[in-house]
Amino acid sequence: MPDYKKIIFATLSYIILTMAIAYPWHMIWFHSLYETMGAVTRPEPIIPLGMLSMLIQGIVIAYLYPFWYKGGNPAVQGVKFMLIVGLLIYSVMGFATVAKMNITPISTFLMYHTAFQLIQFVVTGAALGLIFGKKV
Repeated sequence: MPDYKKIIFATLSYIILTMAIAYPWHMIWFHSLYETMGAVTRPEPIIPLGMLSMLIQGIVIAYLYPFWYKGGNPAVQGVKFMLIVGLLIYSVMGFATVAKMNITPISTFLMYHTAFQLIQFVVTGAALGLIFGKKV
């Protein structure tokens, strides 16, 4: 039976940590770079839709993780899981984005985006592992 308390806690941690990394990365530090590459298509992002995306990702990740985790260092196992699951997220957020939008140069976008998502997956994966690796 799923531990709904841990699923909720893991989902919230995914949303909070992702937003804490994504907002400054995309909206402050590299916003002008993304604009010059053509990676920004609307002047004001629709934050609620971004939050909904993170909520769905967080729920699915938190639900699936206990089926994958079989022991070991909780933080390391969480990061491993997120790097695997993150490939699915990255394929949509990275490759599919440049396939749909006129982003140039593609290599620069993918380099910054890859760095962002690696940080995101390591941080959220460590939190995920720690949440499920101990009693909450």
